[in-house]
Amino acid sequence: MILNIISFLFCYLVFHCKVEENMSSFVGVVVSDPWLQSQFTQVELRGLKSKFVSARNQAGKVILADLLPVLVKLNELTELLTDDEIENILKESSPDLDEEVDFESFLRHYLNLQAQASDKVGGHKPQSSFLKATTTTTLHHTISESEKASYVNHINTYLGEDPFLKDYLPLDPSSDDIFELAKDGVLLCKLINVAVPNTIDERAINTKKVLNPWERNENHTLCLNSAKAIGCTVVNIGTQDLIEARPHLVVGLMCQIIKIQLLSDLDLKKTPQLVELMEDSTDVEELMGLAPEKVLLKWMNFHLKRAGFEKQVTNFSSDLKDGEAYAHLLNALAPELGTNSTLETTDPTERARLIIEQAEKLDCKRYVTPKDIVEGSTNLNLAFVAQIFQHRNGLSDSVDQSKVPVAEMEEDDAQTSREERCFRLWINSLGIETHVNNLFENVRGGCVLLEVLDKASPGSVNWKQVPKQPLNSFKKLENCNQVVSIGKDLNLSLVNIAGNDILQGNKKLIISFLWQLMRFNMIQLLKNLRQHSQGKEIGDADILNWANEKVKRSGRSSQMESFKDKNLATGRFFLELLSSVEPRVVNWALVTKGTTDEDKKSNATYIISVARKLGCSIFLLPEDIIEVNQKMMLTLTASIMYWSLQKKGGDTEPPSPSARSGPPSPSTRSEPPSPSLRNNQPPPSPRGDDV
Repeated sequence: MILNIISFLFCYLVFHCKVEENMSSFVGVVVSDPWLQSQFTQVELRGLKSKFVSARNQAGKVILADLLPVLVKLNELTELLTDDEIENILKESSPDLDEEVDFESFLRHYLNLQAQASDKVGGHKPQSSFLKATTTTTLHHTISESEKASYVNHINTYLGEDPFLKDYLPLDPSSDDIFELAKDGVLLCKLINVAVPNTIDERAINTKKVLNPWERNENHTLCLNSAKAIGCTVVNIGTQDLIEARPHLVVGLMCQIIKIQLLSDLDLKKTPQLVELMEDSTDVEELMGLAPEKVLLKWMNFHLKRAGFEKQVTNFSSDLKDGEAYAHLLNALAPELGTNSTLETTDPTERARLIIEQAEKLDCKRYVTPKDIVEGSTNLNLAFVAQIFQHRNGLSDSVDQSKVPVAEMEEDDAQTSREERCFRLWINSLGIETHVNNLFENVRGGCVLLEVLDKASPGSVNWKQVPKQPLNSFKKLENCNQVVSIGKDLNLSLVNIAGNDILQGNKKLIISFLWQLMRFNMIQLLKNLRQHSQGKEIGDADILNWANEKVKRSGRSSQMESFKDKNLATGRFFLELLSSVEPRVVNWALVTKGTTDEDKKSNATYIISVARKLGCSIFLLPEDIIEVNQKMMLTLTASIMYWSLQKKGGDTEPPSPSARSGPPSPSTRSEPPSPSLRNNQPPPSPRGDDV
């Protein structure tokens, strides 16, 4: 008996050692120079490697001249350097543009360009927008201690009473304890749910006091896929980065999540009073296409103009350093608290202190210090202004309904609204240059769709013929016509879609086009796994048959007749499918029969979080499953199929004996799979945003 126990413990420890070894030894792109390797995260190296490979000529070589168009497309460079400056810097370091370069040389050229960009702005990289903060590569991955302290205070406030986290909170804002707490992934998942409630089904979060590497990886995979689903940019963040709690990446992700929470009310549907900022219906359409931070600036200038302040605030940094705009804004919004002493003070730091005191009387949380205002901290100033908006927006309670586009506010357009959200988030997850805030407005110029087409089918767009900022409708129409032409080349069904339909913002046709493009992208991803498809075309029927066969081979009886099978509303089929590709991922004690509306909602919510936890990048909502939205059912199934096929033998492995007997016992769900049940297979390498 004792020998059996010792043997079991030995096998258990060996298995976990293999798990640790597998997850810690994931090296990805290897660079021979250790210093050079240390300048990048693995996700950044993979992205740059992909761009480097794309520059290869027919001989399989890369010359410096071919890298030029790659480098001028990188946001972190073009925000600070012009195309000509980039070319001149390359010529200075290597006069011969026909010189062949290897990947490491490319990385050094890239770092040199970043150094030149830093010198151009005074020796440091300026803070970028709140949305993309710290997600781009920098020479030295530094963080703002003030920002970190502000986000820790935010977490202490909003998560201090969380049943799991209250044992660890509050944290000391001046310490680095936040990074240690973030390593298990629970904190970031909870923070996402504060920003956008119910994004993550918390039943899917691993919340044991001590997590094994597999469980930590699951939490961070769930976190990253959920962050994408609420609009965060995570293209340069991988699960291993979060497991190691790289400070600049953790703070950058927190920054984005908190921003989404603070700017959530800057939306015409949630705050229809925002129409007061615009003069006519044409302006309202423009307002709907603006990023929330741009709306916040427009709101601020609206009140400043009313207060007689002549300067225009164009950013949350230099324009706010002297504090004058803040003082006028607060006096206009809260005249009962107004005082002349703030403006009479000549010392900027003292004025900033008085501004913060005045804002706190409105119950605004302290996101900035006087030093942050004087130094022009973009992210913290934005958070501060957003807090002021939330507590006193100063807009009229009565709304001029004639200014509000009725179509946008109609409740019976719920499905179109959900599809707009899905495609918008999908587009933003691709890592394109343009961030989409309002799908139907932002795609009308054609450039966004061309960027998406270039991602789905690299090389399909002739960028020499595309003006990046079309100045008139004629140029926009040219872009839209090219979108339709390329779509036809990709064999998309565009019989009733013309470039002018996109230019005019025809919602139905834009949704139709994007659905076909999204489906094309999914099919290409599946087809590229050539060891599974042998290069053959993959269709909807193949995805359907794969799912049914996978569930059948696991010993369960559920099957779906089509992607509009009403039985899918119960959620049981997808939970069985998820369990068949990874037996340990579903806790069957939490699954309902799906007979009532409440049970269906419970299962649907759980499905989405379990799929994201597994590694699937999906953007649907529980309602899409409950209502059996055919498009979303296909994307969900295809995402699970893609993840499964990426696993070694994922489409050929025989069902395990335990799977044949039905759902696993709830009591054993949280335990790691034994080597005998998992055929000694280690967990998949951390993928982060790769799926």
